[in-house]
Amino acid sequence: MRRFGRYGRSLFRFFTGRRQLRTASYSVISLALIAAVTGCGTGGASNSNTIVIGGKNFTEQLIMANVLKLLIQHDDPKLHVVMKDNLDTNVLWNAMKNGDVDAYVEYTGTGLVNILHDKVTQDPNKAYDEVKQQFEQKYHVTWLKPIGFNDTYAMVMRASEAKRLGISTLSQLAAKSPSLTLGSEQNFVSRADGLPGLEKVYGAHFQSVKTMEVGLKYEALIDKKVDVVDGFSTDPEIPEYHLTVLQDNRHFFPPYYAVPIIRDSTLKAHPELRGILNKLAGTLDDSQMQQLNAEVDVDKKSPSEVAKDWLTAKGLI
Repeated sequence: MRRFGRYGRSLFRFFTGRRQLRTASYSVISLALIAAVTGCGTGGASNSNTIVIGGKNFTEQLIMANVLKLLIQHDDPKLHVVMKDNLDTNVLWNAMKNGDVDAYVEYTGTGLVNILHDKVTQDPNKAYDEVKQQFEQKYHVTWLKPIGFNDTYAMVMRASEAKRLGISTLSQLAAKSPSLTLGSEQNFVSRADGLPGLEKVYGAHFQSVKTMEVGLKYEALIDKKVDVVDGFSTDPEIPEYHLTVLQDNRHFFPPYYAVPIIRDSTLKAHPELRGILNKLAGTLDDSQMQQLNAEVDVDKKSPSEVAKDWLTAKGLI
């Protein structure tokens, strides 16, 4: 990824699908990519010694795809592991259903809302149980154990300002909101799980709301043009600029816990993969995922290098 300047990374991620998983929809490009990915005969059903790991088209997913690949290669050297990454959510899911991808990391909220078209729930255990049960029944796909981090919506402030105002939770933010300016992308202002929900659940009423492109929010926050922005809990800008994620103390935002998912047919052929991939359970929290994302986006390391270093540090390879 070429360098776009101080805040260009966010804008780049936006245009390459950094968060399109929230509102994934089919397009001519998506359909063309589906045709390119599917039917190539490299999935586990086609070659019992080949495991295809998928990944979406943003930094976090590129890292996690490499994590799965390296872990499998280390623990089961007889398998040939290949990756198909940089894929749109719809393209990746269709490749999974068609047998051209064996495993990838999905998010509970994406599985529940975008794939199953079910209602949003704020209960992380309920969301996980629902996707685990329905994916098995409808698609013969197994959800393994959650990795640990929750890449959900987050309200973010400058650490110094949050400390000065005594704000660490969304309830405290709501209490101070009449004197604060919110910087937000347009869809957050209108989504039920965005600003309208914050107003309803927490009673937040900001002095003013400035809508802006997703890539400009952190710029506005750092430059003190706004006091708080909507972001995502694993954004690399959070550690890069020493920002504070406010605690969602009433559990308003939907859960987007990251979980390896794998085709049942692949598990049947290689049952050892369950134990291998479940080694990742509970190993990464939000702040650690922020750091890994920052190592790629800020420090310019490759996703494979970051994945290998992390696995080594955890004693997994």
